[in-house]
Amino acid sequence: MKNKKILSPHEKYLLGVKKTKIAVRLWQAGLLIGFLGLWELTTRIGWVDPFFTSSPIRIAVTFAELMADDFIYHIGVTLLECIIGFTISMSVGCLIAVLLWMSGFARRVAEPYLVVLNALPKIALGPLLIIWVGSGAKAIVLMAVLICIVVTIISVLEGLCSTAPDKLLLLRSMGAGRLQLLRYAVLPSAVPTFLSVLKINVGLAWVGTIMGEYLVSGAGLGYLIVYGGQVFKTDLVMTATVTLCALAGAMYGAVALAEKLYTRRKKKRRAKPKIHKPHDPDNGIKKSDYLIETDNGKN
Repeated sequence: MKNKKILSPHEKYLLGVKKTKIAVRLWQAGLLIGFLGLWELTTRIGWVDPFFTSSPIRIAVTFAELMADDFIYHIGVTLLECIIGFTISMSVGCLIAVLLWMSGFARRVAEPYLVVLNALPKIALGPLLIIWVGSGAKAIVLMAVLICIVVTIISVLEGLCSTAPDKLLLLRSMGAGRLQLLRYAVLPSAVPTFLSVLKINVGLAWVGTIMGEYLVSGAGLGYLIVYGGQVFKTDLVMTATVTLCALAGAMYGAVALAEKLYTRRKKKRRAKPKIHKPHDPDNGIKKSDYLIETDNGKN
């Protein structure tokens, strides 16, 4: 009989993590396949009327028909609006959070207004957005920005303020100013919070974009959903909805991949051994200079 390889505790832990990850993926795929199969089965045997819920097969057929038409255009419109709103809200929100962190007085003044704006239903501002910027892509992007930016400011500001006081105290004792504290202590410690806000805003940006397209749009997935609901085309509504889910999942996956790459790079930096230069006992004085001075002293 072959001798079994004895695994170390660390190897057993890694093997357990790998098995758990595989099991999670299998369960996720199994649940999705089972749900789609049950959905299709209930519509085939007449338990559920496909007029109200559609079915996976009908969605696939509708998707193929739309792809032969102008579905790509509608996907592109919604995706572009979402990315623009997401980018603006993250950039402006992070900038405002940094400015509020640098001024404690401004932070205390703005705090109640941020809380109120966060609790405000942004859909109530829809008619005002149309009046302010007109009916078109600007109103849709602005709706996405309004939904994301307040969450970005509050979350990033909390991450900036949660920096370890000991680090700040150490840097202050070395004469560091506000900008140096921000660069060397505050921003690095807030990176995990920033990545979490990215994940949150992926979903919020899609919500804002679709809400904007519900209010005013002539193209996009939100427009197709509204149109399909008005003419009772459930297959069109479900196809656009499933496409939205796929796009949101892909966008979230891109952010999760960026976080994974950052974490892996950070671990490599920590694991990389630091090479310290040996101390120079001569304090930078060349040996030849030392010999010249000695000779001169003898003479």
